[in-house]
Amino acid sequence: MAQPIRILSTKKLLVNQKQFLLNANITVVEADFIAIHNKQVSIDNVHENLIFTSQNSVTSVLENLKSTETLALLKQKNVFCVGIKTKQLLEENGFSVIAYTGYAADLAEIITLIYHKEQFTFFSGNLRRNTLPEALKNAGIVFNEIEVYETVLTPQKINATFDGILFFSPSGVESFLKDNKINNQMCFCIGTTTANALEKYTKNIIIAHQPTVENVIIQCINEYK
Repeated sequence: MAQPIRILSTKKLLVNQKQFLLNANITVVEADFIAIHNKQVSIDNVHENLIFTSQNSVTSVLENLKSTETLALLKQKNVFCVGIKTKQLLEENGFSVIAYTGYAADLAEIITLIYHKEQFTFFSGNLRRNTLPEALKNAGIVFNEIEVYETVLTPQKINATFDGILFFSPSGVESFLKDNKINNQMCFCIGTTTANALEKYTKNIIIAHQPTVENVIIQCINEYK
């Protein structure tokens, strides 16, 4: 009987997500290589359009403001976001999403081409990429930035061997590589930015067709059918 494929996920999966892999005879080991800490910040001087590039920023704002008047005011503003899961979380909590894309670069293009006369507030994390703010600045768009969460690397040594590794962010890649090496494992990435963080270390990269955890898992299952 063939040995089951062994996969390392660099973040802990939901039960149903893990089950997809188990049903495909893929053994999964999980470990969180980053931790998210929400920041208590003053959210004032907010423009009429809001930008969220991750679910983490949405969660932090919701937790920070809870049922305050400020949160109610935010929900009256137009929202631009990155990621279908981010969009769903926003809409589930009463926000109106005007535009969303899979990547920050695409959102920047939409804003600079169509909404360049508008003013924006960008809710971000400490390790956010420069792609979006640089594009807004270069286009002369008025915006401010409020850092609402912090990503902390939580590196750990993994002694077991794996056929593949699931990566979900550039910071997850950085954290993994602090105490581990990539040899011949296939690396499954949630998007191009995460894949770019791996390019110096391996050519064995498969990028999800959609930037979701589920699609990373689908690509993994398809690879080992």
